[in-house]
Amino acid sequence: MTSSRAVPVTLAEIARLAGVGRAAVSNWRRRHDSFPERIGGTDLSPQFSLAEIEAWLRDNNKLKNAAGREWLWPQFEALGSRDETGLAVAAAGRLMSGPGGKRKTTGPLGPADLPGLSDPARELVGKALELGRREGPAETFEFLLRRWLDVHVRQISTTPAPLATLMAELAIRLRARGRAVSDGSGGVLTILDPACGTGHLLAAASGNSPARLIGCDRDPVLAELAGARLTLLPSLTGAEPASRVEAADSLRADPFADTRADLVLCNPPFNERDWGYEELATDARWAHGMPPRTEPELAWVQHCLARLRPGGTAVVLLPPAVATRRAGRRIRGSLLRTGQLRAVVALPPGCAAPHSVSLHLWILRMPATGETAQGVGELLLADGVARFPRVSARDSVPDWEALGAFVRSAVDAVGQEGLAEDRASLSSEHALPECVAAVPVIDLLDDEVDLTPGRHITPRASGDGPRLSDSWSEFGKLVADIGDTGGRLAALALSDAETGTQPTTTVGELARAGALTLRGGQQPANGTVCEGQPADGGVSLLTVPDLLLGGEPRSWLSRADAEAAGTAVAEPGDVVVAGVARAFSAWVHQGRPLALGPQLYALRVHPDKLDAWFLAGSLRAPANARQAGTHASSSSRVDVRKLQVRQVPLAQQRQYSEAFQQVAAFERLVTRLNTLGGGLVRDLSDELAAGRLSGTV
Repeated sequence: MTSSRAVPVTLAEIARLAGVGRAAVSNWRRRHDSFPERIGGTDLSPQFSLAEIEAWLRDNNKLKNAAGREWLWPQFEALGSRDETGLAVAAAGRLMSGPGGKRKTTGPLGPADLPGLSDPARELVGKALELGRREGPAETFEFLLRRWLDVHVRQISTTPAPLATLMAELAIRLRARGRAVSDGSGGVLTILDPACGTGHLLAAASGNSPARLIGCDRDPVLAELAGARLTLLPSLTGAEPASRVEAADSLRADPFADTRADLVLCNPPFNERDWGYEELATDARWAHGMPPRTEPELAWVQHCLARLRPGGTAVVLLPPAVATRRAGRRIRGSLLRTGQLRAVVALPPGCAAPHSVSLHLWILRMPATGETAQGVGELLLADGVARFPRVSARDSVPDWEALGAFVRSAVDAVGQEGLAEDRASLSSEHALPECVAAVPVIDLLDDEVDLTPGRHITPRASGDGPRLSDSWSEFGKLVADIGDTGGRLAALALSDAETGTQPTTTVGELARAGALTLRGGQQPANGTVCEGQPADGGVSLLTVPDLLLGGEPRSWLSRADAEAAGTAVAEPGDVVVAGVARAFSAWVHQGRPLALGPQLYALRVHPDKLDAWFLAGSLRAPANARQAGTHASSSSRVDVRKLQVRQVPLAQQRQYSEAFQQVAAFERLVTRLNTLGGGLVRDLSDELAAGRLSGTV
């Protein structure tokens, strides 16, 4: 870059640049006096000069790909501004999207080429073009876009690619089953996303058939990125796909007010009170009634319908409360009576942000020319929550292949011309997949007009037998495993000799002696924590409340945010200690890196001096917590540095390590048995209460 300001990189970024693990970079820093000095950051999260790191890696024969994408991104990030970085990425994408995927000229980019960008930003756009020529324009742009979204994940919500693909496929399949609409378009579909963000839904819809892609977003940076992304999409016709993206608020000032689309795909913003309630009171789009101030999502639903041409289909992603809030029941009732709402699909938690709730897909259709405006008589409801139950919080990432097959089979079970067109078929219980129902509209038009699928679908008895059988099989295996492990533990030879005279040490003394390093968790900065499972480059965040609610992390943050906060990140083999009396425990962490919240600590042992399993087993003794606690209440903190460990040779530590590992395995088995047993009790109670006992007890 022309600026003299150094581009900062973290240890994790250096590891990516060199193609090694972060531990290797830490070793280089300790072992090589020539390793560059840090230029910023903190002791726990130091930052280094990118240029100095590149030179050091080259001098030490550790440089893998100095001209690759990973080397370019830190320079973009160093621009500092979210908007300028995003606009620079968008500008690179647009310039790379010309004929052949390349800009014709190769000279420096000036203000006339990229108005509004700073000199450093224009220089980076030029570097991105050079990289695009070598590694492919679309691949380079998608990489830069993905890294930009990762950095700003707490500010920008996107539609996950599998969900975007599913929504686009549903819309196209449903329209294909309807009546053909002759509009002079030559078979090219017009596809609209009125809240397009960076264009995930439009990009997913582009590969299915020739299409004219139209998007709108009120954030100018997102609109620029979406426009650049769409210009780089491959076209089925071999020509550049027709696309247009505008920066505007679709509800308040729609630039496509005169456009009618074949398909509308939308993941609108949720729970926004300032959506234009006062300005839009007499808007012609409210064919089903003026949306209350507290129902912005129903404003988006009616907007999507208003932009459909006759016979068009819309698929909208909505929070579950839209199906049940009393304020919206009049509009929901009108959507049912006119037949424009055709289906509601409840997705299992984890499909998109917010990951802890079951989002709904609403499938809507504008009657084709010549069709009557009367309702179709039934609404399709599909309950993906019941179809794909979660066993634990770690199951929040759905099986997209199975979920897609379920949703497609649910929609394919009915005709696009109306759910009642083959009423004899739909009346058969086995005509629809499990956890899917065609509910008469008249049954839904009560005082609540509750469209939540789970309220109207009773799981079939035929599906419970195999599931219960599998649970009983697992139950029997767990009992056998508990018997085996318990037998080995019962056979341990335990001495009755007095142990009080054995020498002990503390965690603090071990840290001072270099036998371990102690790092404490911190409270992440506001706005950096996201719900659900981590995205690429993110780490799960474990907190004390998580431990009290079952021990599974329920949130995550980016590795960069964890490092910036100075919080401890437990790596495999570290000992994690909960330093509060009500959740006190210690265990050896296994699995992916784990960020730790307040009152949680990571202890990394020196393997030549201390055994991790011996340390964890010794620390978790209840007597240890009592001795190290600050006072007697359950909310007291445990001073981890005061926790005691017996001083024994490493060989003897390893003997105890084997026993401690068996105790940990026994604990996992007992915990799983308790969870599974509780589930069996609930399932059996449901079955018996439903009158499904077919024999004698």
